[in-house]
Amino acid sequence: MTASRTDVLVVGGTGVDTIVRVPDLAVPAGDSAQVPPVLDHVGHTGNGVALGLHHLGRAVEFIDFLGEDLQGRMVLERYEKEGLAFSHTVSPHGTPRGVNLVDDQGRRFSFFDARHPADLRLPREFALPFLERARHVHMSIVGHNRDLFADLAALDATVSTDLHDWDGENPYHLDYALNADLVFMSAAAVHGRVDGVLARILERGRARLAVATDGAAGSRVLERGRDRPRHFPAVAPERPVVDANGAGDAFISGFLHRYLAGAPVAECALAGAVAGAFTCTTAGTHTAFADAAELDRLTVAAAAAWPAADRP
Repeated sequence: MTASRTDVLVVGGTGVDTIVRVPDLAVPAGDSAQVPPVLDHVGHTGNGVALGLHHLGRAVEFIDFLGEDLQGRMVLERYEKEGLAFSHTVSPHGTPRGVNLVDDQGRRFSFFDARHPADLRLPREFALPFLERARHVHMSIVGHNRDLFADLAALDATVSTDLHDWDGENPYHLDYALNADLVFMSAAAVHGRVDGVLARILERGRARLAVATDGAAGSRVLERGRDRPRHFPAVAPERPVVDANGAGDAFISGFLHRYLAGAPVAECALAGAVAGAFTCTTAGTHTAFADAAELDRLTVAAAAAWPAADRP
């Protein structure tokens, strides 16, 4: 009997984030400062995409390394509570962590604990059964999954990835940029070069489309066969912004949710913008996600403000 297929497999990218709220992102004078309570949250990029799609009703599986430590137990408890299908193999290096500074405007700066060594790899015999039953695979840029692209090339699943704040040059990201059908990234490190970087991703790799998100400036989406990217505006959330942690991951989950349903790109970009804005209204990393009904309601409300040519 063949196992039922999952909508999305997320490969890599779980851990624990420590959130420190500060007045601004500059280091203050002196050697200490009082801050609001410092809190730990299960987070990191794969976690955000997996939970975002899970809350939208997608059949999701998530695989990764995990340490046999307090942080690993936090991760397992969160996923059991959420009902997220998560499987792991033990890393002797422990569970990755991050420290995120978040200012009064909700902006953040992340210090990522890259504890896994460069030669660490997810065992093929562990990962392959998950790859084979997935309709779509999202590859986090964690390094230890990069050898799986060889298996993905022989399967019929579509593939996405998030390059985060790639500068358009760092070779670490190239396996991901050139071997995914949908490539997401932040514009943070390529301002003034966004269009060129998106074009090179499509020229050099297999991508059908490449997306650069830029916070309040919205997003730019380049599809194969088009001469230039389309710009899509940001969406103002219904409540005040308090924390931008996880907004990019939520954007991807909203975009993919619509994309996997066969929606046009403008509708996908709107859903991504809405999902990203929604998660900015709660404190902490990946603490709240829109469900399918809420995403539908918010996209209908936001669509009227979009350019007429791209209005879903």
